[in-house]
Amino acid sequence: MKNLVLFLKGFILGVANIIPGVSGGTLAITLGIYEDIIKAISHFFTNFKKNVKFLLPIVLGAIVSILLLSKVISYSLENAPIATTLFFIGLIVGGIPLIFKKVEGKKVKKNYIISFIVPVVVVLLLTFISSGNRYINLTNLNPGMIVILFIVGVVASATMIIPGISGSFVLMLLGFYKPIVKTVSNLTNMSMLGHNLLVLVPFVIGVLVGIVLIAKLIEYLLKKHEIATYYAILGFIISSIASLIIGLFAYNGSVVEIVVGIIMFMIGSLVGYKLGDK
Repeated sequence: MKNLVLFLKGFILGVANIIPGVSGGTLAITLGIYEDIIKAISHFFTNFKKNVKFLLPIVLGAIVSILLLSKVISYSLENAPIATTLFFIGLIVGGIPLIFKKVEGKKVKKNYIISFIVPVVVVLLLTFISSGNRYINLTNLNPGMIVILFIVGVVASATMIIPGISGSFVLMLLGFYKPIVKTVSNLTNMSMLGHNLLVLVPFVIGVLVGIVLIAKLIEYLLKKHEIATYYAILGFIISSIASLIIGLFAYNGSVVEIVVGIIMFMIGSLVGYKLGDK
């Protein structure tokens, strides 16, 4: 049962990392597995068997969701953006009570307030920087582009782990979101397999390297500055919700779409709360 719950949480994290504006790190926190993931990655070989047992169902869930739902999510965002976005906002909101428990009863200090405000400013600035219309053409690969794909993977993975910053949103700013998603969705196309692997392998290696590096940093911050770090996390989470809501104003939804969106928000909140409590 525990492995099934971890698989479902991994499945949600996988979907989250496909959607621009939704932070996988935020959902990992609201689902109650963030610290455990950080510790497992940072000390992967220290307790190899235990860490593999914990991470494997999460990773499998994420991989399955990305492979199965990359086209579905693209379709949903194009045809039902309000409902899709509100569902993920609900997932985030549903897990917020879990985060408040981390700072509950602690005296509010000046550095805690600063820790909260800085990520709010960063996320909201990122929200207004770009429309995400850049597109890097990966049709003709060369050694330089392969190195760039590795670096982009490192950057993207860091933002996937840092709560409140969407890895897919950063990929959009860099112009790599659409070509990477397109490559993943065409992975089963055997005629393009060689090219697709040349795109994905350096990117995935970069992601893995970035995850290890940022996990070490996050673990240090949680150990040495736990309360300030959780205030920063709350800042990232609340500002990411605001960022997603701001994005919704770009759509002129009908009454039916808004009602469906509210229902999806409620479902997402319930799922986020229940999974975060397990």
